[in-house]
Amino acid sequence: MIFDAFERMVAFRYLRARRKEGFISVIAGFSLLGIGLGVATLIVVMAVMNGFRQELLTRILGINGHMGVYGTGPALAQFDPLAQSIRGLPGVVRVIPTVEGQVMATSASSASGAIVRGVRPDDLLAREIFAKGLGGSGEEFKNGDGVLVGYRLAEKLGLQIGDTVTLISPKGNATAFGTVPRMRGYTVAGTFNVGMFEYDSGFMFMPLEAAQTYFKFPDAVTQIEVFLDNHDKVTETRNAIFRLTQGNVRIYDWQQANASFFNAVQVERNVMFLILTLIILVAAFNIISSLIMLVKDKGRDIAILRTMGATRGMIMRIFFLAGASVGVVGTVFGTILGVWFATHIEQIRQFIQSIIGRELFAAEIYFLTQLPARVEYGEVVVVVLMALGLSIAATIYPSWRAANLDPVEALRYE
Repeated sequence: MIFDAFERMVAFRYLRARRKEGFISVIAGFSLLGIGLGVATLIVVMAVMNGFRQELLTRILGINGHMGVYGTGPALAQFDPLAQSIRGLPGVVRVIPTVEGQVMATSASSASGAIVRGVRPDDLLAREIFAKGLGGSGEEFKNGDGVLVGYRLAEKLGLQIGDTVTLISPKGNATAFGTVPRMRGYTVAGTFNVGMFEYDSGFMFMPLEAAQTYFKFPDAVTQIEVFLDNHDKVTETRNAIFRLTQGNVRIYDWQQANASFFNAVQVERNVMFLILTLIILVAAFNIISSLIMLVKDKGRDIAILRTMGATRGMIMRIFFLAGASVGVVGTVFGTILGVWFATHIEQIRQFIQSIIGRELFAAEIYFLTQLPARVEYGEVVVVVLMALGLSIAATIYPSWRAANLDPVEALRYE
């Protein structure tokens, strides 16, 4: 082994300081705690940032698709043959013709702006994100007589399943007396909860044929939503669709629609990593200070060991082991604490909320209804190696100083 039994015995004995040396032991303890908390904090924050990005990506793409294919005009005609051709492309898992428009949704007690999407019922209900959060049977929606309303929007309008919601389109009907807003009442066939505030509070879905009639797009749609098996394949699929249509369509993918948002999340993630790394760096400086004080206090012991035949290498390894063990134990403690906290963060949030009686993660602010966390174990390894590297680097100078201590000078002044 690199460290023999004698070196390990002396190093660990120095860590268990006697009463008069208790201050040094306290500093070493705080160094261990600082490294542990720094590693745990870094793991938790990175897990939350990863989970936040993944949840947003999953929910946004689960609703909007990975790309939208638009016509050169306001509507896309002959959409079914085109949709069938796109379904045959590699990597395409689902193609959904969609009619989309803005409306004013009104009830007996309130009104609110909303976005209405018309899709075929089977296409909508086959998507897992809707099937899991669907309130109501959805049979009336399948029959083409009702609409699905986001549950927060339904609460805002005071709507229950079976109630009537009136939709007012800004694109009205031209009459001899001017433009009259287009109005029609629909039965609320059910509600949906996708776990994202923006969609739960501002979206409605109706059958495709009903939306074509209401928005006056007979035999046409506004877009074709394309879902892929991998969100990183958008460029390849985009090129394939352009070749398929000879460039007669417009394509808007998720990267274009959400580029600034996800770039901001990535920048924030990198900055948080850099800032929280400073916590570990400060703890590493605590190791340096505690080791320097330990070397200063053990000058007489070092001199005696040198006169008994201990080499400079043995002295250096003793103090190196004493300092590095603090960093290793702190890193292991922090890793276990961080991984456990990250995997149970939603339960911890719920527990704290039940104690203080306040909401810690408002959906209106953070877009999501729960606190997500995703532990990337590759990142955990990077954090662990970084913490170990800083801890080991912090022990080099004090260990070198102990090894080069002059025994005669140490005995003279002790």
